[in-house]
Amino acid sequence: MEVATVVQKDVRIYSEWVATLDGYVNAEIQPQVTGYLVRQDYREGSLVQKGQVLFEIDPRPFQAALDMAKAQLAQAQAQLGNAELNVKRDIPEAQVNAIPRMQLETDTHAQLAAKAGVEAGQAAVEQAALNLGFTKIRSLISGIAGIAQVQVGNLVTPSTVLTGVSDVDPIKAYFPVSGDEYSRIASKVNPDAVDLLAPSARIPLELILSDGSAYAHAGYVLFADRAIDQQTGTIRLVGAFPNPGNILRPGQYGKVRAVTEVRRGALLVPQRAVTELQGSTEVAVVGPDDKVAIRTVQTGERVGALWVITHGLRAGERVVAEGTLKVADGATVTPVPYRSSSAGE
Repeated sequence: MEVATVVQKDVRIYSEWVATLDGYVNAEIQPQVTGYLVRQDYREGSLVQKGQVLFEIDPRPFQAALDMAKAQLAQAQAQLGNAELNVKRDIPEAQVNAIPRMQLETDTHAQLAAKAGVEAGQAAVEQAALNLGFTKIRSLISGIAGIAQVQVGNLVTPSTVLTGVSDVDPIKAYFPVSGDEYSRIASKVNPDAVDLLAPSARIPLELILSDGSAYAHAGYVLFADRAIDQQTGTIRLVGAFPNPGNILRPGQYGKVRAVTEVRRGALLVPQRAVTELQGSTEVAVVGPDDKVAIRTVQTGERVGALWVITHGLRAGERVVAEGTLKVADGATVTPVPYRSSSAGE
């Protein structure tokens, strides 16, 4: 009968949560003017830089509007010039009463109106130049550009979403944590840290991908949401993971795990040594005389292939680790050391 000794040591307690990945920064690309799309200037799924042109709208109507605004400005400037000449001529004549005072006032008001017309014309030229520039639709951030949602030839408006760009290195992971778990780690959640990925400032995170494999790069908790969800009793935490090569993408699912507690002097036995029966947990304890005593115990967290026992055992006691269903209370066994290749046992 294989027998294991109850071990007492400090153990780290891990918690796992389902996580959803998202871009560190996500930007929807939308036009700022209405027009017909004439060109797509990027390759879908590629890395684009902030300010890079992604789409182009037919610029001809906007160029014509700019030319018209410039012509109207020139007309307003000519009117201002004429008004200034009138006022300049009227002043000395009004001083010697060669013309009515009212004529000088009228020409002065005309000069002010012409000056306002020039200012309005300048503003119209600036707006027309802006609109012409907006025909080249640029990326707001550097990141991975998504699939185009429109085709060349489509009429687009400022409400049209053309595509999306996501900064995915690092990439964020969103996951809900229970209120109790959050209480244990709250002191280490520091949203004011200067370096968002500094190991010394963050709770380390491991990422388990949907296929069960472990992601090669460690991440860290960035911050917690402002409030606990009253319906679920959870609070959403946000972590970040380095993403060289942009392998991880927004929308992926996985699990994140982190150490939420260090249990000092925990008593550990192999999970095989514990029998769960009708709501109770039991172990077969082997006494100094090699006789078996079935004992009810209370269990805590699982740590690898081991189980934390919170009540019912003492350090150094021996328990049956293999073949527990074959022994009865009071039976005498021939103990041999429990052999296991599992890590952590």
